[in-house]
Amino acid sequence: MPVYEYRALDVRGKNLKGIIDAESVFAARQRLRETNIFPVDLKETSVEEKNKVPTGRSISDLFNRVGLQEVSVMTRQLATLLGASLPLVPSLTALISQTTNPRLKKTLAQIKEDVNEGNSFAWSISHYPGIFSTFYINMVRAGEASGTLDIVLERLADFNESQQALRGKIKAALAYPMFMFLIGSIVLFFLTTFIVPKITGIFSEMHQTLPGITILLISISGFLKSFWPVIVLIIIGSFIGLRYMFTKTLRGQYLWSKIKLKMPLFGSLTHKMAVARFSCTLGTLLESGVPMLTALSIVKNIVNNRLIADSIAEASRDVEEGQNLSATLSRSRLFPPIITQMISAGEQSGTLEKMLYKVSDSLETEVESNITMMTSMLEPVMILIMGLLVGFIVISILLPIFEMNQLIR
Repeated sequence: MPVYEYRALDVRGKNLKGIIDAESVFAARQRLRETNIFPVDLKETSVEEKNKVPTGRSISDLFNRVGLQEVSVMTRQLATLLGASLPLVPSLTALISQTTNPRLKKTLAQIKEDVNEGNSFAWSISHYPGIFSTFYINMVRAGEASGTLDIVLERLADFNESQQALRGKIKAALAYPMFMFLIGSIVLFFLTTFIVPKITGIFSEMHQTLPGITILLISISGFLKSFWPVIVLIIIGSFIGLRYMFTKTLRGQYLWSKIKLKMPLFGSLTHKMAVARFSCTLGTLLESGVPMLTALSIVKNIVNNRLIADSIAEASRDVEEGQNLSATLSRSRLFPPIITQMISAGEQSGTLEKMLYKVSDSLETEVESNITMMTSMLEPVMILIMGLLVGFIVISILLPIFEMNQLIR
């Protein structure tokens, strides 16, 4: 059944926008009028637009993004409806009516049309990779194949919510130190570039011999005042260049992956988060009935690290040849021995999925405690650094003033 986008007026003359599925344009107009909505413009969503796989983000997508939270809520609601023995198409209809995000609402209507035409739910959502990840699509495919789609959707919602919770804790823990660093940097830049030259200019006019620390401050201040636009452009250009190299080139991706793992303080944190994501995702996929090789091919794309992804790809090849997962992971230095031993115990006892969940929970707990410890250390260190910089500026200004007072006396 075709899907139509409409602009209309209600009985009060208020502008309305939305989507509706109907057999024809005439039927769509009739259905709208029956609900006291009078269409001004009505157009069908084309099949080409519906099936087009987006290669980038348009301007409208920036304002109508579908966040992970919205996908999680939609997934849990759909699981609840299916768990109540409601068929898939009526469940999607119910979701469409209560979805507020325009992009998600339109996508669900198109998915409903595909399902209504006899396609599987997994096939239908696979046309929207900007909303549904490869992990999500494969989980749904496994749920449809096993007849447990409602259970799989519940697991998907749980997984998404746990990942969101972890990201939220990390962002909350780092928000205050980052805010302090940003504000402190701006204040110091403003002082050094605009305030200090006005004060030190008085010393230069007096032709007095200045202390070395004051001369250093005047030199830094003069350089920043003269070249700060160039410095800002260099910083922005370097950021864009490095971002391009680290994300668009293969060599840069490997270099950035290595830097993230070797970085002081944050390297261990990044490593644990990647292994935790690997363990949790692999456990969820296996528990949902996804074959091991397929699960490994999915997991390697979500760890967000080229070096770890290569280790998983190598493990996949070894597993295909008949080796145990724990044996091939133990040969990689990127998976700690205690992790591979727990996975080995799970393989031997037939509880690999549960053991992977334990590994994930253990690592996530370590990550949270490490973040708490790091933030508790970062705050006093940043305050100390800012205090030393401000003290340097104050002493550099006060020393010549003290010397002038001594000369007057």
